[in-house]
Amino acid sequence: MKPATWSYAETFIVEDDVLSRARARGAEVGAMPIGQGGGAALRFLAAVLGAKTVVEIGTGCGVSGIWLLRGMRPDGTLTSVDIEAEHQRLARESFAEAGITSQRTRLILGHALDVLPRLTDGAYDLVFCDGDKKEYPDYYEEALRLLRPGGVVAIDNTLWHDRVPDPAQRDPQTVAIRELGKRIQDDDRVMPVLLPVGDGLLCAAKRG
Repeated sequence: MKPATWSYAETFIVEDDVLSRARARGAEVGAMPIGQGGGAALRFLAAVLGAKTVVEIGTGCGVSGIWLLRGMRPDGTLTSVDIEAEHQRLARESFAEAGITSQRTRLILGHALDVLPRLTDGAYDLVFCDGDKKEYPDYYEEALRLLRPGGVVAIDNTLWHDRVPDPAQRDPQTVAIRELGKRIQDDDRVMPVLLPVGDGLLCAAKRG
């Protein structure tokens, strides 16, 4: 894909000022959010699923949360987990600016692999993963437990700055993402697709 074509597709859905400010907050504290094209894809997935219940691993400063909530049902609730209290504080500011009421968000401070086992089996329409890349395989298994049949897990950074397609790249994060991709390809429990938006968005629908 030519760079101009990728850029055109990535900015096809334009972010508003609320999202731009949320993205700037993230940049200030080193919480790099999902790209613009990936955010639009999350909103689309939430809308197509008619999502009422969504889990997000990695709150950041609210960019992905806003995209998700804008696609979800008006009565939907986003449960978002992060280990950084400051990031979640800034996310609350972003949600308030976006006109999202506090009743629609449940922000949980803690390590994802400690929090996720406490959530209810089969109770969620969509799980979005954007946390510690080395923990992605564990997030994936938790996501399949949490999702209802037909629900979707979406995993960000699955191209990881063009490192995943390059077999010479063997750092722990790249290896974990690459091996997860192979695992999902062969997993009969799901129907997968890798979307080349942003830094790669790997999605898998849980079979009934």
